[in-house]
Amino acid sequence: MTRVLNAERREPLSGETRSIVVFLHGYGANGADLLGLADPLGEHLPDTLFIAPDAPETVAGMPNGYQWFPIPWIDGSSEEESMRGMDQAVVDLNAFLDALMVDEDVLPEQVVLFGFSQGTMMALHVAPRRDDEVAGIVAFSGRLLSPESLADETKVRPSILLVHGDADDVVPPQSLPQAAEALQGAGWEDVYAHVMKGTGHGIAPDGLSVALAFMRDKLGL
Repeated sequence: MTRVLNAERREPLSGETRSIVVFLHGYGANGADLLGLADPLGEHLPDTLFIAPDAPETVAGMPNGYQWFPIPWIDGSSEEESMRGMDQAVVDLNAFLDALMVDEDVLPEQVVLFGFSQGTMMALHVAPRRDDEVAGIVAFSGRLLSPESLADETKVRPSILLVHGDADDVVPPQSLPQAAEALQGAGWEDVYAHVMKGTGHGIAPDGLSVALAFMRDKLGL
């Protein structure tokens, strides 16, 4: 069974959708958390629809907080519950992306996945296992889940930008080189990396600038 993801959206400044950026938020946040980035980005991506779904599960004790899947060391869930939640979230996100492309009449190469933290984990897991390649993945402050199964399960290899703060105390900064190594080991050629100096678990202006340049390039602007 697929759960429908509620999403907030910011329409293209030009009034015409030629590309889509899908924001995937972190644990305990919601779609609105990242949608504010549409303001600085939209000026440079005027034909882009920005859309930010809420993850499918609410987080206990966090009003308006959502999770893609439980995290055992935060919420005391079991590894089995976490894996089961992850598997279901993958189904939900794939269904959301499929419906989005049909509804907006865009092709996969016109879509960028922009993840933060747990949203990055989702983007890096889902996009390579889809049948059609998206334009790119912007992966902030996350990590690559199940690197050992990546090579066997990969169907497509979209361009990936890995961005991480070197002072991140939530997701260790070494997650970036670990992800890059696993991606390259699984046959990726188009992997870029940017380290935000003095930045914790967040998105700094320099990281956002690099992300914008990457998206404009991959969307052919």
